[in-house]
Amino acid sequence: MSTVNEIEAALPQLSTKELLQVERSLHAIYRQRKDGILYDDAHGLLTEGDLIAAAEDAFLAYDKEEEKNANRPAR
Repeated sequence: MSTVNEIEAALPQLSTKELLQVERSLHAIYRQRKDGILYDDAHGLLTEGDLIAAAEDAFLAYDKEEEKNANRPAR
């Protein structure tokens, strides 16, 4: 099993406090590497991966709404 798989398997067992600690550690690593960060301020950072995931969620919601509306009878 890879280290990434082991980390992913362990995450659900962590407390909220521990998850926040992991998140802070990941943000610190992103900042050190200066790789993939689009926005960084006191509230946190936004990475390319975050932006891609947010866009995917938005497109899926749009597609779902379009599908729902396509099944509506014409007025």
